[in-house]
Amino acid sequence: MPYFAHSGTPDDTSDWQLLIDHLNQTASLASRFAAPLGLERLAFVTALFHDLGKYDPRFQERLTGKDIRVDHSTAGAVVLRDLVKGRGTYDRIAMELAAYAVLGHHAGLPDRKTERSSCFNRRIEGFADTLDPVWKSELKFDLADLVPDWLPGAVHPGNPYWQFDTSVIGRMLFSCLVDADFRNTEKFYTDLEKREVDREWPALQDLLPQLRTGFDAHMAGLNREGDLNDLRRAVLAHARGKAALPPGLFTLTVPTGGGKTLASLGFALDHAAAHGHRRIIYSIPFTSIIDQTADIFRKVFGPDIILEHHSAIEEDEKAARREQRDKLKLAMEDWAAPVVVTTNVQFFESLFAARTSRTRKLHNIAGSIIILDEAQTIPRGLLKPCVRMLDSLARLCGCTIVLCTATQPALGKPNFPDGLDLAGRELAPDPEGLARRLRRTRIELAGDMDNDALVAALAGEAQALVIVNSRRHALELYEQAKEAGLDGLVHLTTRQCAAHRRKILEELRARLMKGQPCRVIATSLIEAGVDIDFPRVWRAQAGWDQIMQAAGRCNREGKRPADDSVVTVFSAPDYPPPAEIKSLIGDTTRALKTFQGNPQSLEAIRAFFGEVYWRTGPGLDEKEIVDAFTISGDGTDFAFRDVAEKFHMIESTMVPVIVPWDEKAQEAVDKLAIENIPSGLIARKLQTYIVQVPAKARELLIRYGHVAFASPSLRGDQFAILKNRELYRDRLGLIWDKAEYISIESSIL
Repeated sequence: MPYFAHSGTPDDTSDWQLLIDHLNQTASLASRFAAPLGLERLAFVTALFHDLGKYDPRFQERLTGKDIRVDHSTAGAVVLRDLVKGRGTYDRIAMELAAYAVLGHHAGLPDRKTERSSCFNRRIEGFADTLDPVWKSELKFDLADLVPDWLPGAVHPGNPYWQFDTSVIGRMLFSCLVDADFRNTEKFYTDLEKREVDREWPALQDLLPQLRTGFDAHMAGLNREGDLNDLRRAVLAHARGKAALPPGLFTLTVPTGGGKTLASLGFALDHAAAHGHRRIIYSIPFTSIIDQTADIFRKVFGPDIILEHHSAIEEDEKAARREQRDKLKLAMEDWAAPVVVTTNVQFFESLFAARTSRTRKLHNIAGSIIILDEAQTIPRGLLKPCVRMLDSLARLCGCTIVLCTATQPALGKPNFPDGLDLAGRELAPDPEGLARRLRRTRIELAGDMDNDALVAALAGEAQALVIVNSRRHALELYEQAKEAGLDGLVHLTTRQCAAHRRKILEELRARLMKGQPCRVIATSLIEAGVDIDFPRVWRAQAGWDQIMQAAGRCNREGKRPADDSVVTVFSAPDYPPPAEIKSLIGDTTRALKTFQGNPQSLEAIRAFFGEVYWRTGPGLDEKEIVDAFTISGDGTDFAFRDVAEKFHMIESTMVPVIVPWDEKAQEAVDKLAIENIPSGLIARKLQTYIVQVPAKARELLIRYGHVAFASPSLRGDQFAILKNRELYRDRLGLIWDKAEYISIESSIL
């Protein structure tokens, strides 16, 4: 009897996909995906066996519509493991990596050993062979032809990081399998239904002549007058002059306003031309500035080559599995675009994920240039695993990584435990000199300032910015300042959706340029990378890097004397700082006092981070991520799923509410009721209309009718839409507090 991988027309198997065709086609595709990693052989054999369990006659009955549960993922893992019995250590490690991938190609990467029935060991040990032996004659496979060069040379005990490196190889192998499996299945169904899906992007190397010409034209069209622009030109020229250096790890240490973004992009284009990189990935710390960066890239390159991807809304994997029959509705990103703009959350959480929807893209990171903007924003409790991952990407996956920031977090040796090898890899000309020449502010300590004192300070300045540590403080300070009758008062907060904040920032820039009253009260969202320039700034106490970022919003263009452009650091006695900030305040205060003459010097920045890393110690991997991947005489013991559950860049119970703030948002919301539009397509259109709220607050908003899930029969609980528009005000954003006391018919605002 013929064995099939996927069904087609009911009661007529003439258009069903033969299992052997699916296995061979997926193996060829996985091998091609793995080529930049040097894993072609291992990816081929992994994919060849991934659906071996479909040779079970019971699975074939399932394809005819019978309600039978069949585990088709374990069989291939067992056979692969048994193929190398009695062989050497590296063959066994390679086949265990293949087995992890096969076991997880639907349910996600498993742990080696846990109490869960889904773990590697329990599934292997519980396997009962009910396969038709015909598979042995259908799969034309000779292990002897594939044994050499299973794994890269770095997988060797002589490498101190070899155990973690091996786990990264396992993730990449898994990604190659998952993406190849999805693509081959998708192609089968699109061909069957005579529909076309355009998944192909142009190759970066084919585009480079056009992109470099466009970049040069863009730079030539910018304002070129003044000392600051001379410096920016020098930074760009120096960075581009380093493009021929071998791929690997680099730093770009340039003070705020020195042109880091465009300098890093110019370097990336030239470096890709010199070394054949496949794509440019720009990773940004906050969704609040991702649009700003993506807009810059679109101005340079046009709109058709850039994929903008962040994690505000993601395709619900359970819903995707329910729609398994229609693969066209699976909106899972594969990062095949030549230029990707994403967030640190999306980037790192994908690299440590276990789910298929998050890991499918990983193999496309290989051979990329990764620009990590504002590297100092990586959470300290995850810094060690993130550093190890960056190192593995550079050494194993052909990546070039640029740590791009004004406040370089000293991640190199010997400052950082197990640090990166960054010696001689700085792209900026004379970073110390740049820090001196681009100093545009004076930083001072002010002690306690309550809201009365802050309002009085604002009253004395026509244009000023106050940055505080919480949304509650920002809202209450704004309300008090409003009662005091201050002109040009603006509240900027993540209570507002990103599309709304973008409009506010445009209006602020116009007011500042015209010399109109402009007093802004904001949370930290305004700090990292937001292009705005105030003559005077107050900043609530925080970490040193945040203070320096706040200083970057003061006299940004250098049009005023530095000593007249004051950044005042104050304590807010009525608003205790969050725990992650509180632990840094002492270090920041000491650094400010120690380096009173020049607290913005690179020496001061290195001293601060060095002390923080020394004091934090084991806390740089507080969840013990790196040690969750070990290899012994018994083989690998990798805790993929446990790590995925523990690794969160943002520890938060916040959940999204979508605000139909303008016509574009409402149009996208209306499309949620249309069945044949994929959720992922609509989700991307709604990314800039999200406000994150506490989970319990959203529960109350739903209970009292202010928020409802759109088209739950089609979309499940993915899209929570604000129904009571009275709860969203332009000046305040979304007010979710005390939702149980707000009537749906009226507003207390």
